[in-house]
Amino acid sequence: MTTQKISRFHRAALALVLPVAVIGTLAACDDSAAPQAAPAASPEAAVPSTSVSAAPAAGLHMIANNGHQLAFHVTPGGSPTIVLDAGGGEDSSYWDALVPQLSQATGSQIITYDRAGMGASEEVQGPWDPQAAASDLQAGLRELGVTQNVVLAGHSQAGEVAHYFVLANPGVVSGAVLIDANVPQFFTDTQIQRIVTMTAPQIEELKKAPSTKANRQLIATADNFGPTHQAYHKVSWPDSVPVIYVVSDKTPFDGSPQDAQAWRDAAAAFVKAGPDRTLVIAKGSSHDVPQDKPVLVLNEIAQMTATVK
Repeated sequence: MTTQKISRFHRAALALVLPVAVIGTLAACDDSAAPQAAPAASPEAAVPSTSVSAAPAAGLHMIANNGHQLAFHVTPGGSPTIVLDAGGGEDSSYWDALVPQLSQATGSQIITYDRAGMGASEEVQGPWDPQAAASDLQAGLRELGVTQNVVLAGHSQAGEVAHYFVLANPGVVSGAVLIDANVPQFFTDTQIQRIVTMTAPQIEELKKAPSTKANRQLIATADNFGPTHQAYHKVSWPDSVPVIYVVSDKTPFDGSPQDAQAWRDAAAAFVKAGPDRTLVIAKGSSHDVPQDKPVLVLNEIAQMTATVK
């Protein structure tokens, strides 16, 4: 399957179901060329986990949860801790350019990580599960001693992880910045069915293709998509956690006015559903807001960080 075979509209749907960044390079992917972890904040090798009473060392920490290893990267700094979570198909390296700028602007400790099956983190069998992903994030932060005053910033698919994480860990997150992130309001039965129908041919092609780490992650993300997102549609963000929601101007559905409007409506509905929620429009930006508008993302995260100090 090549990028040319996927229409703009289908690519928009795949932005929510499959890691789009991988779609155009499937033929070149194999396990020997699996994505690499982001460069650590220190050139040292992975360090053992630290006790909860001490600040974690700079660099790469390999942390176990439910039988698999996860890669967490620490840039030292003060409180609050900023945790950056990339969208589907991206690992911690997605934030490489932003981390030093955020560190300089805020003075905060910054943590990035690779979700299971991405970067240096081990794969997990079965369909992708946002609640399991939230458990992985929880395990990593606890092992690093980060148990309060977190500013959580998530892009795209990471919005689902953020929702389940804040609900399972009350009092840990002081504020969040959701960047064109998946919110429950978008995933109506109608919208779920549209996405499943649009992406079904691509999923079938992937299942016939050679099994690679990239392919397995694509299939895992799409498996059980309907029930997973029907459940997610019923989830509510807690009123106690303030949110800045950054919606892209073009949305993931730039090729479909109907779906683009549904995305905008969902963003607006999410912001109106609770207190201390602010909607920011990334004018002229595609769904890939952190790459298209890095200064905007930096400013919104810095603003939330200053607010919760």
